[in-house]
Amino acid sequence: MPRETGRYEVTIAGGESVQSFVPHPLPPGSPPLNISGSLAERLRAAEQALVRLELAGAMVPSVDWFIYAFVRKEAVISSQIEGTQATLVDLLNFEALEPSASSAAPTADVEEVCNYIAALHFARGQLGAPQGPPLSMRLLNGAHEHLMRGARGAGRLPGQVRRSQNWIGGSRPGNAVFVPAPPNLLPEALSALERYVHTDDALPPLVRAGLLHVQFETIHPYLDGNGRIGRLLITLLLEHWNLLTRPLLYLSLYFKRHRVEYYRRLNAVRVEGDWEGWLDYFLDGVATIADEAVAGARDLFRLVGVDRARLLDRPDASVAAVRLFEALPRSPIITTGTAIRVLGVSRPTAGRAIDTLVDAGILVETTGRLRDRSFAYDAYLRQLRVGTELGET
Repeated sequence: MPRETGRYEVTIAGGESVQSFVPHPLPPGSPPLNISGSLAERLRAAEQALVRLELAGAMVPSVDWFIYAFVRKEAVISSQIEGTQATLVDLLNFEALEPSASSAAPTADVEEVCNYIAALHFARGQLGAPQGPPLSMRLLNGAHEHLMRGARGAGRLPGQVRRSQNWIGGSRPGNAVFVPAPPNLLPEALSALERYVHTDDALPPLVRAGLLHVQFETIHPYLDGNGRIGRLLITLLLEHWNLLTRPLLYLSLYFKRHRVEYYRRLNAVRVEGDWEGWLDYFLDGVATIADEAVAGARDLFRLVGVDRARLLDRPDASVAAVRLFEALPRSPIITTGTAIRVLGVSRPTAGRAIDTLVDAGILVETTGRLRDRSFAYDAYLRQLRVGTELGET
C-alpha cells in the first residue's frame, strides 16, 4: 500500500476548481523510511564521497579557486534547468568587462546567473554572521530577493511568499501537472519545514537534506525561482549540518543530466509516497558529482602546476607575467583592463604580461580584434566548462 505523503485540498485558481496538494510534515510517516540494503549502501557511498570532496577542498593550494569555479558552475547549470540560455563562458566574459564599458550591463540571462551567485553569497554571509538569522524562511526570502532582482523578477514578488495560487505544467490550473498548496495554507506548511530543519532527528543529515529539498519543491512557496532556491537549500543544508564547509557540490549538474528522472522521482513521492526511490536517486547524484568534483579539481590543479612550471622556465617570465598567471583561475577570461586592475601596473606592463602568457600558449586571444581584446586561459576553461554548455548533458 502506497505511503500517504499529503492531502488534497479543493481550491479555486483561474476560475477553475482544482485539487491542490498539501504535504504532510516531515519526517515521512507510516511506514517509516526504510534505509537498508542497497539504499544504505547508497547512503554510505554518498557520505564517503562528501568526505573526499571536503578533504580535496582542504588540501588544494588555493581553495578560493575551487569555490570560484564550482559556485559559478552551479549558478549556470541551476539557471539553465529553468530555461536560462547563458553559459559559463557568457558569465565569465561579462565578469571580465570593464565596469565603465558600454556593454557592461549583462543580458537578462547572464543577469539571472549573477543573481544566483549573489543569492548564494547573501545566504552564506548571513549564516556566517554572528547576529545573522538561522537557516529559515526569513533567510531564504532574502536569498530569493537577490535571485529575482532585475526586469524578469520585478513582478514575481521578490523575497515574498506567494499570495496567489500557482501551478506546474499545463496552460492553466485545470490541466496542470501539479498544483501546490493554496496560499492560505503556506504559513503552516513552511513553519513545519522550518521546524524540521532545526529538530533533532534520527535520520542521517544527508537523508534529511534530500527530504527537505522535495518538501520545499512540493510546497513551491514563490511565484518564480522555486527550483533555484530549492537547489540552493541543499547547498545550505550541507554546510548547516557540517557535511561540507564550503559550497563545493554542484548537484544541479546531476539534475540536468537526469532531468526526466528528477521530475519523475519528485512526482512519485507525491503520488506513491516513494521517498526511498527519490533518496536512491538523490544519494547517487551526491556520490557521482562529489567524485567528479574531486577528479575535476585534481585535473585543474595539475594543469595549473604544469603551466606554471612552463612559464617559469621561459626567459621572458617577468614578475608581472607570473602574478597574472596566478590570478587566472579566478579570472580565466581577461582583458588588458583586468590585468591592470589585478596587477596594479601600467597599461604597457600589463600588455607585456599578457603577451608573455600568449607566447607561452597559456592565454588565447578570443575576439579576433585589434582593440578591446579578450584572452582566455583556454585549457583551463575547456575543463571547467564541462556540463555548462547549452544542450550538453
